[in-house]
Order: sequence, then structure tokens, then C-alpha cells
Amino acid sequence: MADDTAVDALGEGDATPTESVTIYDVAKLAGVNPSTVSRALNRPGRVNAVTERRIRAAAETLNYQVNPMARALPTGRTSIVGLVVSDITNPVFFDVIRGAEAAATSAGYTLVLTESEESDEREYERAQRMLRMVDGLLLATPRMSDEQITALARQKPVAVVNRLVDDVLSVVPDVQHGIAEAVRHLRSHGHSRIAYVPGPALSWMARRRGELLAQRCEWAHIELVTLEPVAPTVVGGRSAAVAVRDSGATAVFAYNDLIAIGLMQELVETGIRIPADISVVGFDDIFGADFTSPALTTVKSPLREGGDHAMAALLARVTGDEVPGDGFDLATTLVVRGSTGPAAR
Repeated sequence: MADDTAVDALGEGDATPTESVTIYDVAKLAGVNPSTVSRALNRPGRVNAVTERRIRAAAETLNYQVNPMARALPTGRTSIVGLVVSDITNPVFFDVIRGAEAAATSAGYTLVLTESEESDEREYERAQRMLRMVDGLLLATPRMSDEQITALARQKPVAVVNRLVDDVLSVVPDVQHGIAEAVRHLRSHGHSRIAYVPGPALSWMARRRGELLAQRCEWAHIELVTLEPVAPTVVGGRSAAVAVRDSGATAVFAYNDLIAIGLMQELVETGIRIPADISVVGFDDIFGADFTSPALTTVKSPLREGGDHAMAALLARVTGDEVPGDGFDLATTLVVRGSTGPAAR
């Protein structure tokens, strides 16, 4: 029975009935042919304006909803865009999702979401599956390889946020500015040996932040000790505490705020004072970064703006419009709170 219903709905060519309502019910109430209903609901402007208003009023009265999948059959468009994130529980993606959702909604698109749970294999498989049902795909801080991303982009429009991939729409915040501010801040407090706790080995952004931090520390004549990568989570941060203590650093820069928060928790529980014994700097300024005690000093990243801009660029590619240029300000800035202070003597 379920299969018969699906076939009937697709046979009508345009919409999913709400409860038992069909396109024929809308046509009967509006006093027009079913084909006229199809044109009015799926391709506005193809019928007389008065008739279209009457049809839409009838559809609203009957609570009849257009099915974008069925609508895609004649048009090739679903008006759906996809977003893939690596970990939906990571607050760093909250604002990315909100920005992407706002841009999609304002353009008349529906956003669907999936996560990869920090697995590059699951990420590619889920992106491939999603690509079949959307007009375009946005990848947020992806873990898969450049080759896999390029392969996806050959099938349909793809954009990437927080990563740079050759020949693929890429929106990357200027992390250099915020890192430079953080290094200057630590140097001004007398820190000459800093530890860096990297994020996932598969993360392009983790490598990017590490490289820029190394450059800035060299310029400032600060010794940088790069530790082993950890998961970009509170648990990952806790696991790095022993290595941080053994590094001899008076300050530590974490790949993201979750690592910094976990690190602070573990250090405090073992009797280390922050910032009296060691200063801690995070990255992203996620929701809750100022809830720690002391509040976390962090490099603020324009997450919502990045999601919005990346989605706008993706939709421009989908519709064939001019893709927005590079004039969009995505600078990072240092937010100084209580977790940093003078170097311990």
C-alpha cells in the first residue's frame, strides 16, 4: 500500500498530500484543471495572477504542501541544499548552521543536515548520498581528502567553509590576524615558551592554525612546543594535560575552545592555577567559552558569517549567478578574558 501511494504521488507530478488531500482536491476547490494547479504551485508566473492566487488560497485552505522531490522531476531542481558537519555536538557548528540556514531560507531553499562523527569515510559516504537529493552541498570543516571533495564538486555545486580546496568554492576566515594578536598578547605578558595542542590530524584547519602559530612564534622569538594531536573535544583536552605540564611551557594555545576547556578542567583538578601557573588560549569563542572559571581567553572566529557567506556563494553557483567576491570581512580577533596573565617565574 505504501508503495502504491508513493507511485500515485509521483504520478501527480508535484506534491505530497497532507493527510488525504491531493492535487485533484485543490483543483476542484479552485475550479481549475490539475495541470493548472501544478504550474501555479511549481512554477509561479506561468498562469494568470488571479488564478494563481485562487489556487494558492485553495492549497492553503486544504493544507496541501508541495513536495520538492517531485517538483524536481520536471525542473531538475529540488530547492534543497545540504550541509555536512563533522560533529553536530560541537558548539563551533551552531553558528555555522545558523548562518547557512539564514542564507538558504532567504533564498527560498530548505537546508538538510548530516554529520560524519569525525570520520572521513562516513563523511564522504554521507555526502555522496545527500548529493543525490540536493541542488548543492556545503561542507563545514570537512575531514575527507581534497580529491574526494573535488570528486563531489564535479557532480554538483559544492562549497567548503573553514578549509581551502583548489578549484572548489572555499570560504576561510583570516585566522592569521587573530593568532598574531594572541602571540603578541602572550609575549607582552612575558611568555617565551608556548605549547600548542593540535586538533585532529585530518583537519586542514588544525594544520593551518599550527603553521601560522609557528610562524608568529618564530617572528616573536618565542619557543613553540607542538604536542600530539587530540580529539577536538573536552575529553581530548583533558588527555593533553600531562603533556602540557611536561612541556615546560608557561602558556598553551589549544586548537579549539573545547580542547582548551577540557585542558583547564584537568589542570585545575591537579592543582595547577590558571593563569598564575599557566595561561590558556582557545580558538573560536564558542557559546560557553566565558562560562569557565576563569573565563577563557580565545580567538573569536566569525562562524555565523562564514556559514552565511559560504551558503550564499553556493546558491549563486547553483542558480548560475555571479559568486560573491572576496570582499567579505571574515577576520578573527582576540578576546582577552581571565585565563591568560603574566608568565610564571
